[in-house]
Amino acid sequence: MDGTAASPSASGDSFPRPHPFPAQPSNRSSRLPTLSPFFGFAQFDLAGTLPLADGRYLARHDDGEGDSVLVLQTLAAAPRPGRRRRKPRDAEAAPAPPAVPVARATAIRAFDPFDGAAQAAAWLAEAIAAEEAIDAVIAAGVALVNEALHAQAVALADPRPTTITAERAIAVRLGYGSGEQTAEGTYSEAREVDVRAPGSSLRRRRQEEVRPQERVAGLLRGRERADACEVLLLRARADLDAGRRREAALQLRVGVEALLVELPEALEDAGHSADITALEERRDVIEAAAERALRGDLPPEDEPGIREALSIAERVLRRRRLLKE
Repeated sequence: MDGTAASPSASGDSFPRPHPFPAQPSNRSSRLPTLSPFFGFAQFDLAGTLPLADGRYLARHDDGEGDSVLVLQTLAAAPRPGRRRRKPRDAEAAPAPPAVPVARATAIRAFDPFDGAAQAAAWLAEAIAAEEAIDAVIAAGVALVNEALHAQAVALADPRPTTITAERAIAVRLGYGSGEQTAEGTYSEAREVDVRAPGSSLRRRRQEEVRPQERVAGLLRGRERADACEVLLLRARADLDAGRRREAALQLRVGVEALLVELPEALEDAGHSADITALEERRDVIEAAAERALRGDLPPEDEPGIREALSIAERVLRRRRLLKE
């Protein structure tokens, strides 16, 4: 995470501290009820629009952690299109880039209110003190936005749901504000963080390690073929990270079965053989979790086993990408 001043992380390495972002004035509307004194938030400015209508969305968590509130706003929106499609026009040889609207998503941590500004400021200072803390707050905010987008896709029976990542945002902020401020997407204090800097997060470093551009070229040119297990396990990870344990357990079962058929001898490597054996030994656990998922919601105690098996399967795929290059 990049900014202006350096600060030591928990591991002893240094990384730039997120820089202060000036507080924005709050034009409070009398129609908006007070949420609570002060709340922390993660805010994402995204180029373009999101399929969800502007407004406030309450998310209630089944795990007992409380509620979160998502505020969506469209800034500088383009005029709505007419009822009929306009006739195609000649295009300029080198047109200027068009102005695009910005979708602002504010993920409010309503489950963790603060009694006053001092307590909220202390939380913000702790949240930006280390890379791991920054990543955790951002990940929770991204998960809330994607949860809302997933609900929209289910409601519309859309098989191609929209998702976001922090790296897609043109600006990411962590901060706090009163209930009225955060309900309008404004705040008392915030820090802007650079999530696109090289090595700014563990997930980004892992992406850089496997250099996906080379494989993208191979897949597009037909030199490589994506295995079914890769796609299935990606879906399992997306479901698990979004808190959809039932769907994750079902995707994991078929994903691991596909991996054990497709990649049992993909590498002559001791680590690969050990992980294949570990997955074989967990087949009964994976199968039992999937069967319980078919009958209803999975209990929280099943999640560690699902996460462990999925992590092993992902390690198999990651090792193959690294060692084949």
